[in-house]
Amino acid sequence: MKKIVSLFVLAGLTATAAQAAPSYLKRDTKGGYNVTYDYNDKAKTGWYVGGRAELSLLNWTNEYNSEAPTVNDEFKEEEYSLEPVFGGSMFGGFKFEYFWRAELEAGLIGQYSDKDDGFEFKMTVPYVTANIYRDFVNGLYVGAGLGVAVPKTELDFAGFESGDRTERDVSLMGALMLGYTYELDYNLVLDLRYRLAGFNGTKQTRAFSDAAPALYGYDLEVDTGLILDNSFSIGIRYEF
Repeated sequence: MKKIVSLFVLAGLTATAAQAAPSYLKRDTKGGYNVTYDYNDKAKTGWYVGGRAELSLLNWTNEYNSEAPTVNDEFKEEEYSLEPVFGGSMFGGFKFEYFWRAELEAGLIGQYSDKDDGFEFKMTVPYVTANIYRDFVNGLYVGAGLGVAVPKTELDFAGFESGDRTERDVSLMGALMLGYTYELDYNLVLDLRYRLAGFNGTKQTRAFSDAAPALYGYDLEVDTGLILDNSFSIGIRYEF
């Protein structure tokens, strides 16, 4: 009797084990198992989201043009070099083929402000890019991005006519990235990144009012040329 009970228990355990077999074990026609597992089955391949805090060092040149002689004598062009601004971005992406990532990033290059002799210039740049990254086993990665930037500039002066002081434009934006990632735990990853990006600024014209009698009737055009963004960021991403 004990032998019969033992056989039933053994049969039950065998059936339970068969039902609970891992997905990488497949039964063959002879009742055995074939192992289909390899290291790619355990790779973290899938969706992720995250955010970055960013320090940008901006380089560009403002070119000034006006028919007013005194303005042309005072303004020609002004170069801005490694001007620091703070910004950030949010991103989401998909990891595939273990070493590759595709990502959509939306961010804001924070406000730069410069005021001199009553003339004030401000600039902020929201942007959206599609990025592709190649990860390496030591945590390093390289990447490239392509998208659009929407720079917004503001020109202010007490002698300008009243009206809209802002100008927006849409520019193609390209970027190259170099970074390093470190796993904080299975799902959280620390992301350190350097990015070199480039895009065009705005061209804005403001008219002088009778509040500036010597300039009344003249316009001032400010052309913000190619902007290079050297940015350093720290981010966190959550891998699903």
